[in-house]
Amino acid sequence: MRPEGRHQAGVARPVQVQPHLLLVVFDLDESPGPVLADLGRAIVDLVDDDHPALAGIPAGDLTVTVGVGPRLAAAARPSAPGGADLPPFPREAIDDRHRGGDVVLQVCASDPLLLPLTVAHLMRVAPGLRERWRQRGIRGPAVPVRRGHTAARNVLGFIDGIAVPTSKTDLADSVWIDDGPAAGGTIMVVRRMVIDVPAFQALSVGEQEAAIGRRRSSGAPLSGGRIADDVDLQAKTSDGRYRLPADAHARRAHPRPIGAPLMLRRSYSMEDPMGLLFVSMQTELRTFVRTLERMSESDALLAFTTTTASGTFLVLPGFDRSRPLGSTLFGAS
Repeated sequence: MRPEGRHQAGVARPVQVQPHLLLVVFDLDESPGPVLADLGRAIVDLVDDDHPALAGIPAGDLTVTVGVGPRLAAAARPSAPGGADLPPFPREAIDDRHRGGDVVLQVCASDPLLLPLTVAHLMRVAPGLRERWRQRGIRGPAVPVRRGHTAARNVLGFIDGIAVPTSKTDLADSVWIDDGPAAGGTIMVVRRMVIDVPAFQALSVGEQEAAIGRRRSSGAPLSGGRIADDVDLQAKTSDGRYRLPADAHARRAHPRPIGAPLMLRRSYSMEDPMGLLFVSMQTELRTFVRTLERMSESDALLAFTTTTASGTFLVLPGFDRSRPLGSTLFGAS
């Protein structure tokens, strides 16, 4: 997939999220402008199917998305988005190495062989990058939600990523930064969440559905309707009980009670450790922070999770050969 454009690939395109991901977080001690420009040029070159770094494997739907952490973003433009870091949250067990970082590479493809080859090549191109941590992720087969939007089941067996912005208008309102040197970029949040899958599986299916707020089989909300229908936060049974339990994940994570826009979630399941690599994109960090603060008050799903890595990054605006990656913040190189 061509990387050039107003926005980087790997956020809203391709529309159907690739089944394999490798996410790597780095520190950077060098001046970021030249390093980012080199990375951008290398990414443009990589999509050519005859690139030697890919060992003859077609690039196909390969995407590389690059973001910078709060330290670099704040140093470039103190008032620009991306300069704020995440606060601590409950149910975290994160050492210093797995919190924060200067640069993130999100590499996605249908062919898993492309992931390590791509990362290895980009690390050769930018030797100043010092790896902090990496995580691979997988997604199950695409499940249709509505026209132009699919989701996938996670390691708990539930369909994940159902309610996300998909139209150009919704993406403009909820995902893309619209002005300033970061225009065309977005704020990424990454959370590696280890899940106690055996404990969750010990629940009955009904108890699992009550914790999530959706039917495991179809993804439909417990409040009624089909998978694509919004959850009804006010729906009640004949005896006056909420159809969607007060601590259901679908209720606690819903944006309406906090007046926030939808986040674009591109999460992946993990097999080692078993859990979820949560990835979200939004115009402002506070959208995620306010959502997780509300979830932390009483979200039945969080009782099974421990977050072991976390970071937020400014996904840089789109680029091409004449407009280097990162040039709007760090200057052309």
